[in-house]
Amino acid sequence: MAKGHRSQIKRQRNENKDTRPSAKLSFARVSVQKACFVLDAIRGKDVQTALGIVTYNPRYASTLIKKLLESAIANAENNNGMNPEKLYVEECYANKGPTMKRIKPRAQGRAYRIEKRMSHITVVLNER
Repeated sequence: MAKGHRSQIKRQRNENKDTRPSAKLSFARVSVQKACFVLDAIRGKDVQTALGIVTYNPRYASTLIKKLLESAIANAENNNGMNPEKLYVEECYANKGPTMKRIKPRAQGRAYRIEKRMSHITVVLNER
């Protein structure tokens, strides 16, 4: 157990907090594998290039990631006072979320399971 008063423990925990601007989309109705195709394309790029990539990418996940990227840019500009021209995508990843289980009727009274997967998508920016 940690030593000290509750406020001291909270202060120490908040000193180690990540100050990079980020945005997170939880429970996105797209599988991790499909989201990672788009995320791999924008990782390490500057935000203007990344926005161009997701704007003209035909995948469904790119529309979600575009909104997420715009939100992260706005967070960097308004909360951290960073210059949007100097930003780049430092980290972007998709973690597995819950899976909705549905049933599809099949021949002779059988039922096949359909798994509708979700993901938690995170985009972290930084300044060059």
